[in-house]
Amino acid sequence: MDVIWAFRQAYDKARQIKNTQDQYCTKALAGEWKGLAPEFPEDLQWEALVDVLRGRVKDFSRKWFASSDEDLVLWDSHPLALGATPQQVWVDGIPQLSSPHVNHKPASSQASPQTPDFDKEASDAVKYDGLPPLEPKTSNDDVVVFTNVSRVLAINAEGIEDKFIAEGDLGVVLVRNGKLICSSIALYCGGDLLASGKAQIIDLAGGWISPGLTSFGSVLGLEEIEGEASTSDGYVLDPLLYKVPEIAGGDNSIIRAADGLQYTTRNALLAYRSGVTAAITAPKSAGFLAGLSVVFATSAKHQLDDGGLIQDVAAVHVFVHHGAPSVSTKIASLRNLLRGKAKGDLGFWFEKVGKGEVPLVIDVDNADIMASLLRLKGDIEEELDTSLKFVFSGASEAHLLANEISDAGVGVVVSPSRSYPGFWEKRRILPGPPLSQKSNLLELRAHNVSVALGVTGAWEARNTRFDLGWIALEAGNSMSKKEVLALASVNLQQLLGVRSFETDLVASKGGDLLDFDSKVVAVISPRRGVVDLF
Repeated sequence: MDVIWAFRQAYDKARQIKNTQDQYCTKALAGEWKGLAPEFPEDLQWEALVDVLRGRVKDFSRKWFASSDEDLVLWDSHPLALGATPQQVWVDGIPQLSSPHVNHKPASSQASPQTPDFDKEASDAVKYDGLPPLEPKTSNDDVVVFTNVSRVLAINAEGIEDKFIAEGDLGVVLVRNGKLICSSIALYCGGDLLASGKAQIIDLAGGWISPGLTSFGSVLGLEEIEGEASTSDGYVLDPLLYKVPEIAGGDNSIIRAADGLQYTTRNALLAYRSGVTAAITAPKSAGFLAGLSVVFATSAKHQLDDGGLIQDVAAVHVFVHHGAPSVSTKIASLRNLLRGKAKGDLGFWFEKVGKGEVPLVIDVDNADIMASLLRLKGDIEEELDTSLKFVFSGASEAHLLANEISDAGVGVVVSPSRSYPGFWEKRRILPGPPLSQKSNLLELRAHNVSVALGVTGAWEARNTRFDLGWIALEAGNSMSKKEVLALASVNLQQLLGVRSFETDLVASKGGDLLDFDSKVVAVISPRRGVVDLF
C-alpha cells in the first residue's frame, strides 16, 4: 500500500507541474507577461512522469537537461523551396555560423512549392513494378498548339533570344512538324485552329517554352547501371599505364566515345523528360588520356536514328589529377603532345588542338595543377605562335585563380554546381551561401571567365534544370534567366567545340524550366520534325 500511495503522490505532483506549465504557456501565448515568473516552471525530478501524462511514452527525444538539445535551423525561405539555405543553425543552443551569408529570396520562395501532377507517373510505376517505360510519345498531329504561354525563348547566332513575352494576355504558340510557326496572342496566332479543334492543344498554364539543355561531365550514354561492368562501355586503356594493343592503334591511338554509345538508357531518358535534350560525353577513363567526346540526342533510339548523332567528335579530353603516374608526368606528356611529338590518330587530333581548331578539355580540380597548366598553355602558345583552346572541367579550386584563368582565355565547366571537398585536391572550395557570399561559378563569372555548368554522375543530368534554378537564386539580379539557361546550353556548346545545330525546345507547364513548381510536358524537335509528349 505504501508503494501505491507513493505512486498516487507522484502522479498528483506531476499533474500539478503539468497544469502549471500549461497555464504558463497559455498566458505567454496570449501576451499576458505581467505576473509571469521569469523561469519556465519545471522540476527535473518529475519531468519523466510529466511526459507520460502528456502522452510521450514512446517519445525518445525528451530533454534530459535544461538548455540541451536545442537544435534549430532558421531558413531564408521555405525549407522545401528550391535553394533553401540556413541563415543560422543552433546546436544545443550554440550558433554554428559565425558570419552567415544570406541572399534575398523572392516572396514565392517563402511558401511550400506546389507539386505538379505526377498521377500518371505514379500509376505507371505501380503498373510496371517500378520500371515504367520512359520513351516519349510522339504527337499524332502535324500541328500542335500550346496555349497560356508566358514566354518563349530560342537560340540564335548571338545566344538566347526572346521570341515572345506575354504582356497581359497569355500567348499561343503554333508548331507544325516540329517547327515554330508563330508565337503571339490567340488573335494573331492559331486562333482558327483553336476554334476548329483540328490541332492537338496543350495548356501550359502560364509556363514557358525554352531551349533544350545540354549535359556534360558524366558517362551519360556509355553505361546503363553504375558499378555493373556488363552494362557499361568500359574504361579506355591509358598509354601512360598500359601498352595499348597495335590492333587498336597502339600508343598513338585515341578512342572515340561515339563508338561506344548506348541509347535509351534510363538516365538518358529521364534527363530528356527533364529538359536535357543533348549530351556531350567523353570516353570513360581512369588515367590520363580519355579521348574524343561525342554529342548525341538523349531521345534517340540509336546512332542511325534521325538526329541521334549530333556531332561525332567535339573535343579532346585528358584527366590531370593526383595519383600514378605523377602529375608532372602527365603535364610532361601533354607538353610533348602539344609540340606535335605524337603520330597516328593521336598526333592528328593534337595537331588540331595545337592549331586552336579543337578544344582541349582538361578534367582538373587542384589550383596548383591548374597554375601549371596555365603556364604550359602560355609556353606552347609562345613557342608555336598559336592560340590554344583550353577548357578546365570540374575546377573545384578554380576561384583561387580566377584572374589568371580569365587573362589566359581559358573556359571553365564547373561540375558539380556546388563544390564538395571529397578529395584532398578539392579541399579549398568556395561553397557558396551561407558559408561564402559567392559560389565557385559566380566568382569565376565575376572575373569574366567563360563558364558553363556540368555534372559528375549520369543520374545528375535530370537535375540540371534545378541546379540552374539554384544558381539563379544565388545570383539574384546579377544574372538573367537567359544567362542562367545559357550555362547549360549555349555556353557549354561553345566551350566544348559543338557546331551550331537546331536545338530542341522544351515546354514546361506551370512555370519556367527552372521552377520547382513546373513540369516538362513536351519537347519540340525541329531536327526530327516532331513534338514529343510526356
